[in-house]
Amino acid sequence: MTRLPLSLACWNYDRTQALADGSVRPDGIDLNLQVLEVEETFFRMLRHREFDAAEMSLSSYCVSLSRPDPAFIALPVFPSRMFRHGCIFVSAKSGIERPQDLIGKRIGVPEYQMTAPVWIRGVLADEYGVDPASVTYYTGGEEQTGREEKLKLNLPERFQVIPIGPDQTLSQMLADGEIDALHTARIPSTFYTRPNDVRRLFPDFVAVEQDYFRRTGLFPIMHVVALRRDVYEANRWAARALYKAFAEAKARVAEELLVTASLKTMLPWQVAAVEQARGLLGDDWWPYGLEANRAVLDTFLRYHHEQGLSPRRLVPEELFAKECLEEFRI
Repeated sequence: MTRLPLSLACWNYDRTQALADGSVRPDGIDLNLQVLEVEETFFRMLRHREFDAAEMSLSSYCVSLSRPDPAFIALPVFPSRMFRHGCIFVSAKSGIERPQDLIGKRIGVPEYQMTAPVWIRGVLADEYGVDPASVTYYTGGEEQTGREEKLKLNLPERFQVIPIGPDQTLSQMLADGEIDALHTARIPSTFYTRPNDVRRLFPDFVAVEQDYFRRTGLFPIMHVVALRRDVYEANRWAARALYKAFAEAKARVAEELLVTASLKTMLPWQVAAVEQARGLLGDDWWPYGLEANRAVLDTFLRYHHEQGLSPRRLVPEELFAKECLEEFRI
C-alpha cells in the first residue's frame, strides 16, 4: 500500500527525536522531517506555506483563523511550552523595580503577535494589574535589524505599536535605555554582554513561576503543530495518524528521562529535575490533547482577544482537527 509523503518542519526537540530518526512512524505516512529554528519555520510556513505540516506559534495560528479561508488546521500537539516570567527584561536606566512600574513605559517586543509576549502581557494584567494598553510597544529585530510582523495586524486604536528604526535592535536599545523593558522569547545578548545595564524583572524567576503554577495550574503553551488545510482536507485520516505519532514520541523520551543507569541529557541533576516537575505539575507534566489543556488554552484565547489579536474570543474546540478530539473505546 502506498504511504502518503508529508513534509514536516520543527525544531530538534527531545520529544520529536523519535520522529526524526524514524523509530516512530506515523500510520500510513512517510515523513520528511526538516529540523529548523522556530523563527525560520514560522516565517516560511506563514508567508509561503512551504511545508505540509509545521510547528507554529500558537498566537500566529490563532491570528490566521480570523482570515478569510484559514490556511491551517492544528493538532492538539504542543512541542513548546514555557513559563515566561523569566523572559521579561528591564533596562537599568528605566527605574523599574516591580511589575507595576511597567505602566506607561516603552516595551520592546520582536513582534506584537508573538506567543511569548501574549502570555507575558496576559500574566502581567491578571497578576499585577498592568493593562496591555497602558504601555507603548516597539517592535523589530532583537539581534538583527529589519524584522517585521509575519502577519499583518489590525489592532484596536488603544494599542500603541511602533516599529523601531531600520538600524536598531531591541537588545541594544534595552541596554542603552532607549526602551525600558523587553518581552521576548529569547534571552537578549546584552543580558550577558552588558550585565550592569540589563537584568530580569524577576531575578528569582523559577520560584515566581512555580508559585504561579501552584495558584493557577497553568503551564503556558507556546507552539502547536499545524497542517496545511488543503493537505488535511485531502487526507483527513492523516491528522490522527500524526497526533498518535507525536504522542508516542513524547512518551518514549519521558520514560528515558528517569533512567539513572546513564543520563539522557547533559544536566547533572536531570532525574531530580524530572521528579520535581512531576511532583509539582503531575506525572504527565507535558500533556497533549484538548481536555488536559482546556484551561490553559482558554486563558490564552482570552488574552489573545483582550490584546486585540483576535476579533472575537475563540474557544479551544475551534483550534483543532476534530479527528483528534475523540478517542475510540473497546
